[in-house]
Amino acid sequence: MMFSVEQVADQLGLHVRTVRNYVRDGKLNAVRIGKQYRISREDLEAFTGISAVDDGGASARRVEVSSIVQVDAIDRAGADRISTHLHAAVNQGGLGQLRVESAYDEDRSSLKLIIIGDPEVTADLLRIVSLLAKA
Repeated sequence: MMFSVEQVADQLGLHVRTVRNYVRDGKLNAVRIGKQYRISREDLEAFTGISAVDDGGASARRVEVSSIVQVDAIDRAGADRISTHLHAAVNQGGLGQLRVESAYDEDRSSLKLIIIGDPEVTADLLRIVSLLAKA
């Protein structure tokens, strides 16, 4: 069984460009067929340490959580500080696959955060929110 770069990216939750870079850097073995790379099941399993799944093109099973956090009695500067820290943490890549949205309501002095992603990583980010909100 051979997988396309797109299928591997879907299974691993990575961007297609990241998988291509792994192939070009020699971190992930692949065969070039025409203009496309193909990755064998064995090479993918050796790279990830887990069994590859052929699901007919559908994505690999993934668990995701959605969290809404509301921080009341916060001024604009405090809301900006929390939002900046969270977006920086997510964009640095240290927190895996997470999406964060933030909205500040000036009239209510309220910050609303929407966090979507892996449950364990989301829990870590929620701890950071808790610490920042208390500061």
